[in-house]
Amino acid sequence: QVQLVESGGGLVQPGGSLTLSCAASGFNLDSMAIGWFRQAPGKEREGISCSENDGGITYYADSAKGRFTISWDHAKNTVDLQMNSLSPEDTATYYCAGVVCRREVETMPKLDFGSWGQGTQVTVSS
Repeated sequence: QVQLVESGGGLVQPGGSLTLSCAASGFNLDSMAIGWFRQAPGKEREGISCSENDGGITYYADSAKGRFTISWDHAKNTVDLQMNSLSPEDTATYYCAGVVCRREVETMPKLDFGSWGQGTQVTVSS
């Protein structure tokens, strides 16, 4: 069964950092572009970053620029999202998915490749 599984979330204080991982099961992540999304309570899911070509093409939402970094770890077959300078506004459930990676990250389409995973919860609070 092919699927993507998110991990790495948790509770962090404002200004802190977290690294999320998107792990592939049943296939090689290199075969597609990967995007990270988040959904806060009461809000729609939004794209925050995507990458393809082993990081050769990378885009970030304005909310993530300068704070988040997306990267590939081939040894672990994961796409990671390093998040720094977190604020309460970053509190959300974070998801990864195969995507059409494009500059308009906020509205990047998810590929028809399996359903959304359970996500990983990130809570930024003092």
